[in-house]
Amino acid sequence: MAPTHALAVGTSVHDQVLSVTPDERRALLGRIADVGIDHVVVADHVSFHGGTGFDGMLGAATALATEDRLSVLIGVYQLALRHPMTVARSLASLSSLAPGRLILGVGVGGEDRSEVTNCGVDPATRGRRIDESLGLLRRLGTGEVVDHVGEFFKIAAGAVLPAQTPEVPILIGGKSDATVRRTVEHGDGWLAMFVSARRFAEFVGLITERAIAADKPVPTRHGFEVWCGLADDPSVARELVAAKMQALYKLPFDKFERLCPAGTPKQVADFLRPYVEAGAHSLTLVPCSPSWQAGVDAVAEVRALLTKG
Repeated sequence: MAPTHALAVGTSVHDQVLSVTPDERRALLGRIADVGIDHVVVADHVSFHGGTGFDGMLGAATALATEDRLSVLIGVYQLALRHPMTVARSLASLSSLAPGRLILGVGVGGEDRSEVTNCGVDPATRGRRIDESLGLLRRLGTGEVVDHVGEFFKIAAGAVLPAQTPEVPILIGGKSDATVRRTVEHGDGWLAMFVSARRFAEFVGLITERAIAADKPVPTRHGFEVWCGLADDPSVARELVAAKMQALYKLPFDKFERLCPAGTPKQVADFLRPYVEAGAHSLTLVPCSPSWQAGVDAVAEVRALLTKG
């Protein structure tokens, strides 16, 4: 299908916004905005594979306060590890700081079991916790007074003010049947990662069909987040993305390679074009390049190739 919306293309800054000097942060985010990239994504982990972590809310606040030309996607937030009341407060505060510039991606998580258990959460219950949390986030986001007794959370006359204006969009991460259900029930769209373009199109179709069958608004704000190597030499691009992914995920790159393009901006744009045709509202690249400057410029070139008339 041909896209019926303006495509948004973003780039990942992950922990960079929190690990560099203020001058470096301003230079990084300013350059991203200068070249026309639409948004940045910040990651969220409490303690991933031995201690790696990125505080998604803090990263988002830092990026939003530093560069007001950019939107920020938290992708994905480990909602199962937090209480929805405190998450609602963070969202309300960020919405006041930067109205309309925050997007929350929510994932089930669990790739590192110890991250879940060390936060006092039973990994077997995290899906149900997220379902309950998402319903509460939607209610608390309106500013209404909430009384709730559920499986995991109890709230008595709880309210979070001011109400989010506009409401922060929520994208649901994952690729299971439960992801389809959550997107229809609670999401503005689906946030995909590590799926083929064919599977992306199938999933978007399922979400549409089930929303219509349930007489609910059809979520359309679908996004695709993708690790990629970007360099003038495709072999260098592959080496860069392989090293980064193996270090983070503790798995061989060949587990990911089919779904992680590596090459020139044109090659990466050619890989991503079928996702746009399948209904992607936004693309977020996690670039691995010889330098951050080269990565930003390469993402901008990919954007230009995908959005030109």
